[in-house]
Amino acid sequence: MQNFAPIALFVYNRPDHARRTLASLQKNLLADESRLFIFSDGARQGQEENVRAVRELIRNAEGFKSVEVIEREHNYGLANSVIDGVSRLTREYGKVIVIEDDVISSPYMLEFFNDGLQRYERQEKVMHITAFMYPIKTNDLPESFFLRIASSQAWATWDRAWKYFEPDIDKLMSSFTPQTKFQFEVEGAMNFWKHLREFKAGKNNSWAIRWYASVFLQNGLSLNPAVSMIDNIGHDGSGVHSGVSTIYKGNINKTRVTQFPVELKEDKNALIAVKDFLKHRKGSLMRRGVRYINNILVRLQKGTLFQKT
Repeated sequence: MQNFAPIALFVYNRPDHARRTLASLQKNLLADESRLFIFSDGARQGQEENVRAVRELIRNAEGFKSVEVIEREHNYGLANSVIDGVSRLTREYGKVIVIEDDVISSPYMLEFFNDGLQRYERQEKVMHITAFMYPIKTNDLPESFFLRIASSQAWATWDRAWKYFEPDIDKLMSSFTPQTKFQFEVEGAMNFWKHLREFKAGKNNSWAIRWYASVFLQNGLSLNPAVSMIDNIGHDGSGVHSGVSTIYKGNINKTRVTQFPVELKEDKNALIAVKDFLKHRKGSLMRRGVRYINNILVRLQKGTLFQKT
């Protein structure tokens, strides 16, 4: 009998998003055989009512093998909460599936994760599995493939890989050369290095960019579906750090992934497709301008325009 990975769900102050995330997760085919751990972050000032609403919801979560709710007494912030929760579950179970509170999932997502976790359990080079894929052209691409990018919207890993997570930004950045920096940015297609610099400057508190950098510096691979198995509903301006965007929105894969790569190397055709999407993702100047104005309006509404993110 397969030992299915525990699920870590991280929630904060968005009850409607959390409800929709839980509802889609409950419809996954392996939900009733999976242990669910819900990490509820403590409220910042002014968010007490929203956090209470989220906690009322998650305390009644059902449809899983077991449910454990971990309510933080104070505000950890997403980065510290994720690092703490993932470290705990990988230490206890050897693997983990990680989901945030703004993800609508395919009913086959948990199967994809557990199949990948079992298949590559002893393959040191495979360090990460993601359910997300950019809305790329999938002609002639296999159902799943390896890439260098460790996407973090819904993902899974093993304790053997998580032990390489390096939280120290100075150690990470000093390990790059100009050439590896270029490769880290998908040959210049995506400004991932900027995210590291902004973390160092205190402009973001991302655990995800540090995890990707940690995987990349180990020459690790990420398993990806050709068609995304999730839809991120958090790009509506409701998150602490999020703006309004539909750049990465695509269809959700409604079928089970049955084909997995045999060779442990990055898929060249998939990389070309992803790189092409990333280079053209922002669209015309008009589309960029509309998106910028929308984000300014959202931040004004949230009162975060002049705050560090």
